[in-house]
Amino acid sequence: MVESPLSQNQMNRSVKVAVIGAGVSGLVAARELQRESHRVVVFEQNDCIGGNWVYDPRTESDPLCLDPNRETIHSSVYVSLRTNLPRAVMSFRDFPFLRTGADPRTFPSHGEVLRFINRFSDEFGIRDMIRFSTRVVRIEREKEGWVVESLVRESGSVTRELFEAVVVCSGHNSAPRITEIAAAEKWRGFQMHSHNYRVPEPFRDQIVLLVGYGPSAIDISLDILPVAKEVHIAVKDNQIGVKFENVRYHDMSILHVLNGLFSTYSL
Repeated sequence: MVESPLSQNQMNRSVKVAVIGAGVSGLVAARELQRESHRVVVFEQNDCIGGNWVYDPRTESDPLCLDPNRETIHSSVYVSLRTNLPRAVMSFRDFPFLRTGADPRTFPSHGEVLRFINRFSDEFGIRDMIRFSTRVVRIEREKEGWVVESLVRESGSVTRELFEAVVVCSGHNSAPRITEIAAAEKWRGFQMHSHNYRVPEPFRDQIVLLVGYGPSAIDISLDILPVAKEVHIAVKDNQIGVKFENVRYHDMSILHVLNGLFSTYSL
């Protein structure tokens, strides 16, 4: 949360609050603020709620996400993604994540999570607070409060509006973290970040190396295994302690001999 210039006494009254982002944290923040009788406006750059849980088949113009001028895509969701937490843990105290006929699994798909988020939003009337397709481009602190400058995607119009408080819920998973690999720019094969992974078909008959062994690497390795020629994983420390059949594991020294060994690698 951005620090508010209001005193404690002022915060006891109803104030005008900007919430940036209509993902899970933004929706919860908006609900709690409304319950305390604050006047809430939620800014969402996309045309729907859900944030990182919204599947987008598009990928970024730079597969490695290095070009600062690339066309960016917010979501990292791939088609086969399921939660790595049971739905009971993902529930709200007063709004449980109940099983549905669409996907009753304990570890449901991203689509089921998005349906749950939409039900939550509708139950508490949050959608009426949201300005869709509106991106916050600047926040400035002034004596009277916070000036929020926003851009409407369709019209291109820019608005400057004064708020007494701002809550930033724009997430952190849309900015990929890049591992530095010596001489990677000289490597002849295709390189990409897992942020741009969607479906396994592009890796058919490829020899693929995944760098790292977090949840996404595990998911992607198993997703492409039926179509890829070979699947390799370079891992620094296998804290999970799990290895899968037909996946070949290496320590990070394999990264020094990339050329000629792999068709594709993903971070």
